[in-house]
Amino acid sequence: MNEYRFHSKIRQLIQDALPADTSLFGKVPEVKYIYLPAGHARALNPDSMLVVGIRGAGKSFWWGALQIEGYRTLIGKSKTQAGIDKTTIVSQGFGEKSSIENYPGKDVLVNLLKVFDARLIWRTIILRQLTRELTNHPLQKNRTWNERVKWVKGNPEMVERQLYEIDNRLEAAATYHLVLFDALDRTADDWKSMYALVRGLLQVLLECRSYKRIRPKAFVRPDHLEDSSVAAFPDSSKVLSQKVELSWPRNELYGLLWQYLANASGSRNIFRDGCRGFEIEWKQQDQVWTVPEQLRNDESKQREVFHAITGPFMGRERRRGFPYTWLPNHLGDARRLVSPRSILAALRHAAGDASRQNYKYAIHYESIKTGVQEASKIRGQEMLEDYPWVDTLMKPLSGLSVPCSFEDINGRWDHSKSLEKLKKDIQSAVVKLPPSRIDAGPDGVREDLESLGLFQRMADGRVNLPDVYRVGYGIGRRGGVRAVYRG
Repeated sequence: MNEYRFHSKIRQLIQDALPADTSLFGKVPEVKYIYLPAGHARALNPDSMLVVGIRGAGKSFWWGALQIEGYRTLIGKSKTQAGIDKTTIVSQGFGEKSSIENYPGKDVLVNLLKVFDARLIWRTIILRQLTRELTNHPLQKNRTWNERVKWVKGNPEMVERQLYEIDNRLEAAATYHLVLFDALDRTADDWKSMYALVRGLLQVLLECRSYKRIRPKAFVRPDHLEDSSVAAFPDSSKVLSQKVELSWPRNELYGLLWQYLANASGSRNIFRDGCRGFEIEWKQQDQVWTVPEQLRNDESKQREVFHAITGPFMGRERRRGFPYTWLPNHLGDARRLVSPRSILAALRHAAGDASRQNYKYAIHYESIKTGVQEASKIRGQEMLEDYPWVDTLMKPLSGLSVPCSFEDINGRWDHSKSLEKLKKDIQSAVVKLPPSRIDAGPDGVREDLESLGLFQRMADGRVNLPDVYRVGYGIGRRGGVRAVYRG
């Protein structure tokens, strides 16, 4: 096969393997695309009840995957000691989609909070899941969540005895019952209510530490834990200190890429065949090609393979950087956390760049830069889905260059009357989960943007923005990836 045809096939493989719809990266894919980073195995362990991750880190992905027996079997067969297998019982405690029989939706939660403590609400949901097979149980017979929470509140000793008995039965069967909580930003439209619900859930996690086999597991975003009110209960540190982060170090990001590329086609695969040139052999287990240890943990070997696809430099010589390190470095937020969704979206876009396909490698370095531009637009759109008010603060900064003084940013906000617009929208109840520190003025809003990973405070007080947000909002940086200017 001539070199041009080989690189053309690699480009096509990348486009075929990686989903065109970036929202699919948060959904549960086919079994062959499941990749379990070592750090995530610890997060899936039943004893890890508080799991923290940024948007796109895999919270909803694992929330869904753990509910499927086939995926639990796959996890159990891995060498990662996740403590999960096909016998593990899994129930829904809260999720993105409405499921009134499993848990109350946002409007119901708001009404329940007016009457009951958040801790009691979550405790009711867990006990209802644990007693599913007991059709005559009050939590199964009562028709409304109000009735169910009222029963739990009025029967504390009975509830405690039942939890104890259920835990003993699970222990005798040597299995766990997980109750999964995700998408907690969907529980309320205002921070006060959401913080109260998060605090109540953390209290329940603390209480369940005393059980052997009953395990609620909450998938939470970092900014949902930052307010001091969330930890305002005795021994909260025992829960928060045990949190496990769904992080994606560089080697795991590339490991995920290899998982997609190696499993994208049938028995013959140009990527797997190409790995033989690097003395890497792939093995199949249950019809899934699993990433070899060399390609999981040896970054020098990962670099070799990736640079065979992209070339060794981000320009004509080494001073421009190296694709293997350059790409994740330019996709991290202000905390340097990278979403796998971003890196896969960037590479798929780069592989489809028709203007530079006569390059001597499969992907041109300029195509990688346009891939970062595309990932930046996607990441910005994801942020708006969660916090629509961000646009009001970021759009006026288009054309600015960073790093810059905060006075420059505040001047743009003054000129566009951004904060005044936000306050009016908040008063009109138009804005969901508005900046929680807006009453402190521009400095408070700055802290809100820092907590979301959009702004980075430098040692000299200036503001910097990571490329993954900067580029999509048309904010420049000398020598950086070209911004996408909005009309």
